[in-house]
Amino acid sequence: MEEIKYDISDVPKPGLLLGLSFQHLFAMFGSTVLVPILVGIDPAIALFSSGLGTLAHLTVTKYKIPAYMGSSFAYIATMQTLLKTDGMPAVAQGAISGGLVYLLVALIVKFAGKDWIDKVLPPIVVGPIIMVIGLSLATSAVNNAMLVNEKYSISSLAVSMVTLFSVILFSIYGKKIISVIPILLGLIVGYLFALGLGALTGQNLVDFSGIAKASWLDIPDFHIFLSDGHFKFYPSAILTMAPIAFVTMTEHFGHVMVLNSLTGRDFFKDPGLERTLSGDGLAQIIAGFFGAPPVTSYGENIGVMALNKIFSVYVIAGAAVIAVIMSFVGKVSALLQSIPASVLGGVSISLFGVIASSGLKILVENQVDFDKKKNLFIASVILVSGIGGLMLQIAGLQITSVAFSTLLGIILYQILPEKD
Repeated sequence: MEEIKYDISDVPKPGLLLGLSFQHLFAMFGSTVLVPILVGIDPAIALFSSGLGTLAHLTVTKYKIPAYMGSSFAYIATMQTLLKTDGMPAVAQGAISGGLVYLLVALIVKFAGKDWIDKVLPPIVVGPIIMVIGLSLATSAVNNAMLVNEKYSISSLAVSMVTLFSVILFSIYGKKIISVIPILLGLIVGYLFALGLGALTGQNLVDFSGIAKASWLDIPDFHIFLSDGHFKFYPSAILTMAPIAFVTMTEHFGHVMVLNSLTGRDFFKDPGLERTLSGDGLAQIIAGFFGAPPVTSYGENIGVMALNKIFSVYVIAGAAVIAVIMSFVGKVSALLQSIPASVLGGVSISLFGVIASSGLKILVENQVDFDKKKNLFIASVILVSGIGGLMLQIAGLQITSVAFSTLLGIILYQILPEKD
């Protein structure tokens, strides 16, 4: 292991601390603001909740784990559906319920250990579910890439392809920090190309009207839980979003293991898996309370730490504080909302594809044997039901495809015999 420059509890000098914190801000920025934009939520809320959630996670874990909490892509399809049918209160309840699932699992881990988790969520269940999360969003990504007002546009396709290849090239050929922020850089290149193409063709590909109207200091469009004093229970939202928390938990375990390797520590023991799960759960509850997308620990920020060997939690905290401050800059929110759908489409094609491929990677790394009929049918049912949109709807109660396919996979793994 290379020599650590700044360890967990080390505090860099103020100027260096600020620069390093901005570096982490740039690493998480592209993905964190992309989720709310795709869903239709003010991206400033996501910035605010990511910063506040990160500070909460640091506090719960006793400032021992350098983890940044950003918007989770696992919930996008479900959030889009719920926003159309029930609105933001339903999404908020779903996000909070997901956070409560984390807290419940943390409580079980504290008293019963963590071995049972592998029995409930083995690779043959987790891998296909993650593939469903990525592939179920494919249609949305492609439509953004090539359609304008539901009509095919060659200009839109050109912008999306330039954006897509920019993300790929930055990721593969970028050196150091460049390779960690390909999404942010891809968004910038796509945005600039859309401006240039619009000027050449006379098309209005980027709308600046919102930026001109926005004030510099502005309060994000929070959807505070119960802000109107009325409560309506959304069981469909809870049953739809809560199971997805089990999927993002596997991502959480992976990130903690990577941090263990990078820092030479065992965070499963100190501060303990129950605290890392509780930190994630509290951060997600905070996001739901303010009307933001659910959050999860970010691999992009772990990538930054792997490159610069700086693991100071104070650098992470600095990035969180900057994110909260930026959420109140109205011009930033307006600029983000002016990003053309074609640019978002190009980024989404790469990102959702990577999510799906990471599910495939789980199956390959764990050498899942598809000659076993149990494994074959579990993967088959999850993939077809999840991507096809199979949902459970009874008397107004609706569980959407990602959650339903997750439940089917868990049930099938428990009831099918190991031997054919």
